[in-house]
Amino acid sequence: TLSHLTFLHESGSNNPLGILSKCDKIPFHPYLSLKDILGFILLLLPLMTPAL
Repeated sequence: TLSHLTFLHESGSNNPLGILSKCDKIPFHPYLSLKDILGFILLLLPLMTPAL
């Protein structure tokens, strides 16, 4: 188990070929941040509006 973890983390679990280019990676920060902010606003919107 220890040798497996050593070799796995040497190359990276998500990068088995050891490719170091960043062009194949997708930046999730803007998408997930926007999704979380919109979800938070949609959760608070019914609480902040008066009952009609």
